[in-house]
Amino acid sequence: MKRIRSVAVFCGASNGISKEYLEIATNVGKKIAQRDIHLVYGGGKSGMMGAVASGCLDGGGKVTGVFPKVLEGLEPQHEGLTELINVLDMHTRKMTMFERSDAFIVLPGGFGTMDETFEVITWKQLNTHTKPIVILNHSGYFDSWVHMTDHFIANGFASFKTRKLYEVVNEVDEIFHLIH
Repeated sequence: MKRIRSVAVFCGASNGISKEYLEIATNVGKKIAQRDIHLVYGGGKSGMMGAVASGCLDGGGKVTGVFPKVLEGLEPQHEGLTELINVLDMHTRKMTMFERSDAFIVLPGGFGTMDETFEVITWKQLNTHTKPIVILNHSGYFDSWVHMTDHFIANGFASFKTRKLYEVVNEVDEIFHLIH
């Protein structure tokens, strides 16, 4: 297995979420830094997105943010990143994050997080890549998503092989048993 040198983290940027989620994101960021893995993420300062970047930076890690012009004025950019790449739109953001990452970690989030996750799973299904995808199902956050995937399979809209395209774990440390 190829050594993972960079990882994209997909997660929510919403404020007003439980402090528990922010602590998880900070912890993931610190563990990325401890393993000398370069973090690639959406470039924002708020919510879990900001927490994962700050955790990595506080741990001495390198962080690249990919920030789309469409979010200017809607979401603050994180200051102090190792690198900030400004892109035109969300499509370019996803492609840039994909190209700069050896693996993907999915933390709790909303529609944007799901969009990013489905995109890299679909690309893997189409043999565009073989990069690891690990979903943190902390406290059952993604249980409904897992059930929805089972529903797709049960109704013939996805193959059972689809489940092998990604891993679902329940604890932060389990992520790093799969990505190293």
